[in-house]
Amino acid sequence: MATVGEVMSRNLLTVEPTTPLHQAAEKMCDRGVGAALVISHEHVSGILTVRDVLRAVATGGVEGTNVAAWMTRDPETIDIDEATGHAAAVMIHGGFRHLPVLEGDTPVGIVSIRDLMKVVVDDESPRGV
Repeated sequence: MATVGEVMSRNLLTVEPTTPLHQAAEKMCDRGVGAALVISHEHVSGILTVRDVLRAVATGGVEGTNVAAWMTRDPETIDIDEATGHAAAVMIHGGFRHLPVLEGDTPVGIVSIRDLMKVVVDDESPRGV
């Protein structure tokens, strides 16, 4: 089985807790990603996802607020050498779609449920293709 390090994205989008929420959302949109790691003192202090931004919009809490107000604090993480199956189990049981990847204490990537599905359906092709 593949490891998380083999399938994760290394092209991280990171923001600080003090980043205005609308700027973080704009960066996520520009990069086409569903999550940004929130970094404080070189460590993952949170994760901001599309779901978090949607929740802020739904409650009218976007203007004048920052990432810290909406991020998921102290998110689950996974080690770069863990098996993709373990990452999938953590995500399924936790109910989330993005998982920060660490090497020691250093954030080195992010793995999404989409990354893990590519491992499972690598040999499949969509209907009609």
